[in-house]
Amino acid sequence: VGAVEGINKDEEIANVPHGAVADIAAVSALCNDARIVGNDPEVIATEEEVVADQVKEMKKKRKNAAIGVSVKAYERAGEPTEAALCILAEKLGGTSAYSASGDVTTLPSVLASAYVDSWRRNFQRSATLEFSRDRKSMSVLCRPFSLQQTSHLSEIESVTRGGEKDRGNRLYVKGAPNLLIQRCTHVKFRDGTVRELTGELRREIEAKTTELATRPLRCLALAVKETDGLDQSLKYYAPVEGSISGDTVAGNNANGVSAGGAHPLLSDPKNYANIESGLTWVGMVGIKDPARPEVAQSINVCTKAGIRVMMITGDARDTAVAIARDVNILPPKGTPGGDNVKAFEGREFFVKPESEQLELLKSGNIVFCRAEPSDKQKLVKMLQGLHEIPAMTGDGVNDAPALQQAAIGIAMGITGTEVSKEAADMILSDDNFATIVDAVEEGRCIYANMQAFICFLISCNIGEICAILIATIAGFPEPLTAMHLLWVNLVTDGPPATALGFNPPDPDVMSQRPRPSDEPIMTRWLLTRYCLTGLYVGIATVGVFVGHYMGIGVTLSELSSWGKCGELWTPALDTMCSCDDLFQGAGRMLPQTLSLTTLVCMEMFKALSAVSVNSSLITVGPQKNPWLLLGVAVPFLLHIIVLYSGALGVPALGDSFGMVSAYFCFCFQASLFVLVLSMKSVKLVSVVFNTEPLTHLFSPLPQFVYSDVGSSVTR
Repeated sequence: VGAVEGINKDEEIANVPHGAVADIAAVSALCNDARIVGNDPEVIATEEEVVADQVKEMKKKRKNAAIGVSVKAYERAGEPTEAALCILAEKLGGTSAYSASGDVTTLPSVLASAYVDSWRRNFQRSATLEFSRDRKSMSVLCRPFSLQQTSHLSEIESVTRGGEKDRGNRLYVKGAPNLLIQRCTHVKFRDGTVRELTGELRREIEAKTTELATRPLRCLALAVKETDGLDQSLKYYAPVEGSISGDTVAGNNANGVSAGGAHPLLSDPKNYANIESGLTWVGMVGIKDPARPEVAQSINVCTKAGIRVMMITGDARDTAVAIARDVNILPPKGTPGGDNVKAFEGREFFVKPESEQLELLKSGNIVFCRAEPSDKQKLVKMLQGLHEIPAMTGDGVNDAPALQQAAIGIAMGITGTEVSKEAADMILSDDNFATIVDAVEEGRCIYANMQAFICFLISCNIGEICAILIATIAGFPEPLTAMHLLWVNLVTDGPPATALGFNPPDPDVMSQRPRPSDEPIMTRWLLTRYCLTGLYVGIATVGVFVGHYMGIGVTLSELSSWGKCGELWTPALDTMCSCDDLFQGAGRMLPQTLSLTTLVCMEMFKALSAVSVNSSLITVGPQKNPWLLLGVAVPFLLHIIVLYSGALGVPALGDSFGMVSAYFCFCFQASLFVLVLSMKSVKLVSVVFNTEPLTHLFSPLPQFVYSDVGSSVTR
């Protein structure tokens, strides 16, 4: 497991058994419920055995979260911070059954917790003073086993324990440095000497704490309280074996002994701070909790996307600010705004006037340190009062109320408790903040595709309605029959519209401003845009129909009174056609076929231009969506087959749809591209100048606010 630089493993503790290093190892091993589990090679190869039940549970959670897990040589069972302390105890060494026997085996199952197990075998846990947010510390009351209990142990272990057989309980404490140092009266040095904790030493320790926190390292202070300093009733207190008293403090310890019993001081958590006073400071550890490498870039993407990130953590302010700067939540020191960051510790934020709190929450990223679970609910409520859309992440039982209250509750799939998962709206299968950003991008893409699908169908229907309406108002014959409209809606509109649901994300999808929460999917600008394009489609459809008749000598006035052909007017002699030849049978089917084909082609071209709602074809071409190319090609080929069915030897097919073979040009269809590109350009210019075309936004832009990101940011 390695060693600690500057400390000789095993030798330091053996030569100075009562020094600060030995106490650091003791606190790390005893004030701890985690364990390092070693998997031997055959276990790694077959995965048929697991050393600890907790590791089995961890693998089960990961499997349920749909994440592949490979068994490693060493795994942790318990909280990551406590597992790190176990590793420290292993690196410091000491005396273990393995080292005493001289065995040179390197099996992971033996090496993983050799020294931690030795500490726990040597010292019986009498009680556990559980962690509380007020004290920011937890401690254990331990005493050496009596000599009579160690007859089965190795000679070295027995001697070690025998030397302490008459000693009583000793308190081992770990907690937040800034609070624990206030309860310390003495400090122990490496050589075992103990001195009073003077103001100078206190300032030196605080300076070192700040230095470690800004690296950034998560700092934990370690302290002890000797037997003589304990209350008289706790000096030789031992739990009642097998006790199930309701006053039990910590349940069963590793040795199966009920810890705490019914001792009056231990049954009331209010007494814990007093018990943990008069301590001797033995050292401080800095634990590196690195952020995932992709988080910093994800935070930058959030900033561009108009998403603010609020970090809620239990770390000290210096550590939290340093981590926030590393992952780009806060600007680096020395840059604009980097020296005056929004970071609040404990109740610092909530003691401010409410108006000031709301003003601080309106803009920018914020870091909240040493926060209480109830603070998360308050923040969510305040953000909702500002018409923001807060998304809260969390993994613990205490996070459940805030997860349920937030607009979007996000639980951790691997480390999250079942309570938090039940309260959440979504579960992260990999506990990775970058996955949230990917989900936002996918959500925006889905919304844009829904918008493209709906707007395409609406604009097509507007074109058909305009064609029929214009012809009816002008008194022209129907340019399209009911069969034609059915053909357009079912065959040539359906597949392209469906294919639009597979459009790729726009290149700038994560650079767009968040849309207002009450904005309709068909905005006023889009409705105006599609009404204009629909009107053009209708005019073009009727224009082709009218153009055919005008080409054979029928004027507009004559066409508008086509029903009175032969009464008010007669066809010109050069047309060589009767009224029936012009407006019945094949004479009418030909211009209708031209109108239908024009309408179909324009809608196909419009579908190709709808790969992106706002981006031009140059930026996002139709080739980006292969399904759209297929959805356009198949209906167009079907239309061509029906159109030229006579040439294919199946004339009845065309007759059944009221179509005849015809030649047509693409002048109207091609000009549609110009119109669509022009309308998109108007939108692009409005975005560049930060204005909304035709209308201003009618409500302030909401912003997603992700908070409590710690569990999804770090590894």
